[in-house]
Amino acid sequence: MPNFLLFLATSITITLAPGPDNLQVLARGISQGRAAGLVAALGFAAGITFHTTLAALGVAALLRSSPVAFEVVKLAGAAYLVWIGIKAIRSKGLATAHERPPQPLMTVFRQSVVGNLLNPKVTLFFVVFLPQFVKPQGTQSVTVQMLELGVLFMLQTLVVFSLFGVCAGVIGGWLKRRPRAGVWLDRLAGATFIAIGIKVALRD
Repeated sequence: MPNFLLFLATSITITLAPGPDNLQVLARGISQGRAAGLVAALGFAAGITFHTTLAALGVAALLRSSPVAFEVVKLAGAAYLVWIGIKAIRSKGLATAHERPPQPLMTVFRQSVVGNLLNPKVTLFFVVFLPQFVKPQGTQSVTVQMLELGVLFMLQTLVVFSLFGVCAGVIGGWLKRRPRAGVWLDRLAGATFIAIGIKVALRD
C-alpha cells in the first residue's frame, strides 16, 4: 500500500470532523460513563465493515444510481436519529445523572451499529474515497484492496472514537457531582439528535 500514510492521515482527519457518529459516542460516554462510550465506539466501527463490503462489491453503485432507494435509506436514518432525540427529551426528567437507569451495553452497541448502517452517506463516501488509494494494476484485486483499506479505516475509527468515549466518560464523572446537569444533558442531547436527523433528511 504505497499511499498508506496518506490514507491513514486523511482517514483520521475525516474521523475527527464533527458528525452524527462521534457526537453520539460523546453523548453515550457523558450520560453513561466510559464503558458505554467505548461500546458505542465499537458499534460505529463495526458498522463500517458493512459499508466497506457494499463498496467493494459494487452494491453501493447500484444504491447511488437509484434515487428512490437512496431517499428511503436516508429518510430511515433521519427518522432513527429523530426518534432517539425524542426519547431523550421525553425522558421522565430524572433530576440526577447518577439516578438515571443506564441502558445495557448490548443495547448501546446495537443502536450504534444500526445508526451507522442507516447512514447511506457513509456508503457513498466509501465508494468515492477508497478507490483513490487503489492500484488497478496491482498484484491484488481491486476488491481485496478496498477491503483492506476499509479495515484500516475501521481500526483508526475505533481508536479515535474510543478516545472520544474515554474523554466523555471523564466529563460524565464531573456531571455526576453536579446532579442537575443530567436533566439538561438529556434535553441538549435530544435536541442535537433531532437537529442532526432533520439535517440529514433535508440534505441533498
